[in-house]
Amino acid sequence: MRIRNIIFTVVCLLLLASCKQQSNTTEVRADEVESAEAKALLQGIWIEDETQEVAFRAEGDTIYYPDSTSQPAYFRIVDDSLCLGPNRYPIVKQSAYVFWFQNQTGDLRKFVKSETEDDTIAFVHRQPEILTVTEVIKMDSVVFFGGERYHWYVAVNPTKYKVVKTTYNSEGLGVENVYYDNIIHISLYRGADCLYSRDFNKQMYAADVPQEFLDQAILGNMQYDHIDARGVHFDATLCIPDGASCYLVETLISFDGQMTMKLLEY
Repeated sequence: MRIRNIIFTVVCLLLLASCKQQSNTTEVRADEVESAEAKALLQGIWIEDETQEVAFRAEGDTIYYPDSTSQPAYFRIVDDSLCLGPNRYPIVKQSAYVFWFQNQTGDLRKFVKSETEDDTIAFVHRQPEILTVTEVIKMDSVVFFGGERYHWYVAVNPTKYKVVKTTYNSEGLGVENVYYDNIIHISLYRGADCLYSRDFNKQMYAADVPQEFLDQAILGNMQYDHIDARGVHFDATLCIPDGASCYLVETLISFDGQMTMKLLEY
């Protein structure tokens, strides 16, 4: 009898822990049923209640922003929450002309539906801008060491590889900005002999830079540093766009055509 009571108690505790874990989850599941009525109420242009500035437009299942860098976002309304990507924002009040929600810091954001035709201008012909370098940047120089003449050449080439960075706008909504990554070419010559020639992408630095950082970073530059008995030293810069976070990784090309990397700073 005592053993049976112990087993019963353990089972109850496990069930309680499972229920508690489920109640604390904030992930948006694909199988959650959204409110068609609440989504219909959100259709239209919304302005910030205090500043009277245009904040966003809901059209169909997409939210658009008036600035030129924020990408449109798919949204749903589930269980009195506005769901944008993996983020869930509790709705405090909603009607045909009023929309209040709490942002990611818990601040209450208040909006009213626009009834002014002029507010549509904020979204006319507004194609989200992709931030990137659009021209090839070329650098080269001749350096001397041990009586030999070395010519190095670096070219920063823009690509169509997109890097998506999530930021939060003034309303506290998570928005995505899209950038283009670069591929950087390095060539090294001793006189007329080519010692090294290769294209570099950011994934080549995965051993020195965490993958989570690389996913949002851009290979921005390859700067010549110096030449010594080990070879020609370049500094590769990998940065998250519009942020202060960067990794500086030494890229060393030896005189026998070998390449090595070493993290310098973060």
